[in-house]
Amino acid sequence: MSIPATLRKEKVYIKVTSDFDATGYMQPRFITWSDGRIFRIDQVTDFRPAGAIGSPHNCDCYTIRVNGKARHLFFERTDPLFRSLVGRWFVERSTEL
Repeated sequence: MSIPATLRKEKVYIKVTSDFDATGYMQPRFITWSDGRIFRIDQVTDFRPAGAIGSPHNCDCYTIRVNGKARHLFFERTDPLFRSLVGRWFVERSTEL
């Protein structure tokens, strides 16, 4: 009988191209990985405020569809003291301990 591995979630910061509509709603359109691969976001199916692993800041969670698969995409808002830094995007990746 094998013992299950313990999983740990880690943040992977990524580049996301977004549009803003006239009401100020941020709509993510494309994800760019660090290796240069670009994926079009087919659809945003849900949006909600959420916490994230190890984040002291407010986060928003976008449930998106990429290549037909549902994924969670997080926008981490930065500290309000740094007005020129709005926030950054990340996904959570599970790794074995």
